[in-house]
Amino acid sequence: MAHDTRPAGGARGRRRSAVLGAALSGCALVAAATPPAAAHPGVPGGPGRTTAYAALGDSYTSGPGIPTQVDAACGRSDRNYPSLVAARRQPAVFTDVSCGGATTAQMWQAQGANPPQLDALDRHTGLVTVQIGGNDIGFGTIIDTCARLAAQDPAGNPCQRSYQASGHDRLAVAIARTAPKVGRVLRAVRARAPHARVVVVGYPALLPDDGTGCFPQVPFARGDFPYLRDTGKRLNLMLRLVAGLNRAEYVDTYGPTVGHDMCKPPADRWIEPLRPASPAAPAHPNAEGEAAMARAVLARLERRPGRS
Repeated sequence: MAHDTRPAGGARGRRRSAVLGAALSGCALVAAATPPAAAHPGVPGGPGRTTAYAALGDSYTSGPGIPTQVDAACGRSDRNYPSLVAARRQPAVFTDVSCGGATTAQMWQAQGANPPQLDALDRHTGLVTVQIGGNDIGFGTIIDTCARLAAQDPAGNPCQRSYQASGHDRLAVAIARTAPKVGRVLRAVRARAPHARVVVVGYPALLPDDGTGCFPQVPFARGDFPYLRDTGKRLNLMLRLVAGLNRAEYVDTYGPTVGHDMCKPPADRWIEPLRPASPAAPAHPNAEGEAAMARAVLARLERRPGRS
């Protein structure tokens, strides 16, 4: 197994950091200007030529609560997007080590009975999908904090004020600090699976793209919905930039899921609210959401490999 690879040092590493830092400073504007992609009613793609496919990621990959759960400890479903991609691509070997609660640290560290996720890779791996970073910035804590503060000022933006009380946006800082961690993961993936096509999968649209709210279905203050929407877009733009800087491809799952967020009626939503009506974890994709992400991944895989 290849050794861990560290972030590049010297002038090359400084150039990478400067480019990423400059890009992240304006990422909310860039992300907001990106038009949403249309979701396809069917799942495109046929059998691939991949000899081995490994899926790495957190709970948005694993699909907690979605039947059938094949690993209760990790909340891993056999209907998550890696399983749907594998069913269509038909790799000779399929390994899904995604696990709820995973951060970038779990690429190298065991998570209960789940071994380090990077251990799933070797020189024979032909395709790797990676969806990570949400827990590094504290998805769960953000949701809890914003829901708690909403009671104090339901028509205002108490969560945004709290995260910006120090004079800078702590969530933007958390995303910027997560960028080198994701970069390190991608370099380690490349070292262990040097011949693989590496695809970074972004996060779906959790909240309405127009910034409107839906209290109490999603218990955030009205003015915090645009802030949290923009934070999600900032995270996705960081993932896109880091993918491009590390010879990986990026899959947009935000655009294809716009209009199917937590605020939509049960028949239309692909992301469940804090009290799910369909089998899924709170604030996570349901089976339709996982299928939408699978369509986005498969559409990317049908395109010519190349940088995002």
